[in-house]
Amino acid sequence: MSCLGRRLRLVGAKGSHGPLWRLDMYSEAVTAEQIFIPCVPPGSGFLTTVSHEESTIAAVTMGFSTDPVARWFYPEPADYFRWFPKFVKAFAGQAIADGTAFCTADYSGAALWLRPFAHPDEEAMVELVRESIPRYKQPSVFELFEKMDAGHPNEPHWYLPMIGVDTVRQNKKIGSSLMREALARVDEEGLPAYLESSNPRNISLYRRFGFEAVGEIRVGNIPALVPMLREAQR
Repeated sequence: MSCLGRRLRLVGAKGSHGPLWRLDMYSEAVTAEQIFIPCVPPGSGFLTTVSHEESTIAAVTMGFSTDPVARWFYPEPADYFRWFPKFVKAFAGQAIADGTAFCTADYSGAALWLRPFAHPDEEAMVELVRESIPRYKQPSVFELFEKMDAGHPNEPHWYLPMIGVDTVRQNKKIGSSLMREALARVDEEGLPAYLESSNPRNISLYRRFGFEAVGEIRVGNIPALVPMLREAQR
């Protein structure tokens, strides 16, 4: 999230295909769409494209619906489903545009990876925070992002800002499948990988894939984040 925290704080302070499946997504927060995708095993990952953006974001939104930090931001269900899809797009949507997002064929889970030197949409993040989060919480949000920025490795690295699996499909190794797909690409490049765990339940998953905790990020009464680093696999 290089430089995002500092900029947010400054700006915020100023004011061949077989059978096809059809997936219908309906939500107050996500526009209804019909998407046709190749029929591949539900647990498999594939690189998503911009045409799959809404369904990918919906998968992440469902996955984060019980996340402590996400729900600190948006504790009310209506607010969460109104605003969090926009948060996902601003914070991690560049992964979809860059072709570095992974999603299961049935959209039950997605992992949005940012390549080295890719960043969130800073202007959209600032606007979203100011529009959707109560004013009294905003200084803590900007401070949180500043500390997240400061924790990133100095050398080029892949960053996983968001990975989510629909709550009704969790504990079925979907998250592991998504991690395996993405880390194979990371390892091809011989680069480290970095993330912040916002849910203690996920730390064991990350450790199984070689991530180690490198500290803790705390701001006010926001649930703690655990930054984790996976050294380059050479």
